[in-house]
Amino acid sequence: MKLSSRIAVPVAALALTGLTATACAPQTSDTSSTKDEKSGTLRVWLFQEVNNKPKEQVVDAAVAAFGKEHEGTKVEIEYIPVETRAQRIKAAFNDPKSAPDLIEYGNTDTAGYVKDGGLADVTKEFDAWDEAKDTDPTARQSVTVDGKIYGAPLFVGVRALYYRTDVFEELGIDAPKSQAELISTAKKVHKAKPELYGLAVGGAYTYGAMPFLWANGGELAEESGGTYKSAINSPAARKGIEAYTSLFGDDNCPAAKCASMGGNATVTAFASGKAAMAIGGDFSHQAVEAGTVNGKYAVVPLPGVEAGSIAPAFAGGNNIGVLKSSPRRTLAVDLMKSFTGKETQAKLFDAMGFLPTYKDVLADSATKQPFIEPFVKTLGAGAKFVPASPGWAQIDSSLILPTMFQEIVSGRKDVAAASDDAAKKMDAAFSAAG
Repeated sequence: MKLSSRIAVPVAALALTGLTATACAPQTSDTSSTKDEKSGTLRVWLFQEVNNKPKEQVVDAAVAAFGKEHEGTKVEIEYIPVETRAQRIKAAFNDPKSAPDLIEYGNTDTAGYVKDGGLADVTKEFDAWDEAKDTDPTARQSVTVDGKIYGAPLFVGVRALYYRTDVFEELGIDAPKSQAELISTAKKVHKAKPELYGLAVGGAYTYGAMPFLWANGGELAEESGGTYKSAINSPAARKGIEAYTSLFGDDNCPAAKCASMGGNATVTAFASGKAAMAIGGDFSHQAVEAGTVNGKYAVVPLPGVEAGSIAPAFAGGNNIGVLKSSPRRTLAVDLMKSFTGKETQAKLFDAMGFLPTYKDVLADSATKQPFIEPFVKTLGAGAKFVPASPGWAQIDSSLILPTMFQEIVSGRKDVAAASDDAAKKMDAAFSAAG
């Protein structure tokens, strides 16, 4: 286990780390702290970004602001690899002595971490926080389990439709305004330009496929009495699955090449000039700008079924949570607010392009950077989230939905059979999670 130098100084300390993964820990026991000390050192784990320096500068400023209000308190920041977060955070839940006071975590991990008993319920503090009233509803949902709040949203990410303006102009076509038009446009482009995917799609691109399912009225799962049951095989969901999988084939994106592609691969195909359209996030902007299509593309919201409508997008992003084991809960909650407050989120947008989770800050950001306007519109139209069940982590990691899509596009199963099988696997995961 190799650590870079760690600096612990009053109020601001940054420790860059290249820690290896820890072994998976057993089910978490109750590690709730009975202490609430008003001074001492707060330890924080944040995610290491590809280009981390701008994030560090924003974090430094937030820590400095916190320090002015909390004399005698030190803050120690450690940046951890996203790839090993699951093992490290689960181990921390089981070992309070080595655990941090706060963590950054992916919003799809919320329910699982709550079940593990690692995150503190901060509902009272969040609801009393004046800034929280402006939180986007979907972002608030991402920190909510069974009506209780377990952290504060840090940023949100959604996807929209990137398209080649030069190709569309050459062929005399406009950006599609409905799902049917999106599909027909993709095939029209590929027919005219066989060297291009009309719309780059991926059999392993779960979050690119979800808008098709949701736009057709489908859902991933239905909740009743705190229990989730898969809805992936409902008639509406199947209609969305059929729409998405119709884009795999020799008339758009050949299954032999596209069945295994994930989100990064589809964006790379677009950025490198191999596709006329792709479903990419606000977070994909830099990669596209660095590609061969720079200056030759535009972005619009992904269209829904009705002409002029916007397909619901998955609201990804990260949150900041306080651990139940923290012996300095009040201080930790105050630091959480400093990290996730409006001022810090505005700076994170400027530094990293992370979309703010406050409606007013998001609107201000759109005036500064027009490229995010389609993503702001997408959020405003009503983004959606994954089931708030700890079973979702198992569903996601075991590739249940990518397997379903790949079975369909390969011809091994039809939509009915593949969605029925996926539903059974999802229900088993929900049941095992409790």
